[in-house]
Amino acid sequence: MSQNTVTRAQLSEAVYQEVGLSRNESAELVETVLDEISDALSRGEMVKISSFGSFQVRQKGERIGRNPKTGEEVPILPRRVLVFRASHVLKNRINDVQEGGAPAQARALS
Repeated sequence: MSQNTVTRAQLSEAVYQEVGLSRNESAELVETVLDEISDALSRGEMVKISSFGSFQVRQKGERIGRNPKTGEEVPILPRRVLVFRASHVLKNRINDVQEGGAPAQARALS
């Protein structure tokens, strides 16, 4: 698996290349979009991006966990967690599904 990470600067550069805004405008656009997504999630709203996926904040209740080093039971406090569900379009793209229906690797093996 690749260890490459896409950064804000790379997203801004991609917007600059594709849309033709200035580099500063591209960086502001990326920041605005990310801020809006973050703000919506912090308000508890779901964020759906067509053909990409949806982000949702879920409340997890308190539970008992175990310290793996000592085996001691410790309470894990309730918290909110971010959940991402990829769309079928994104899943197919990740798995390189062609129009034939099966992933490219599976077709190559048959």
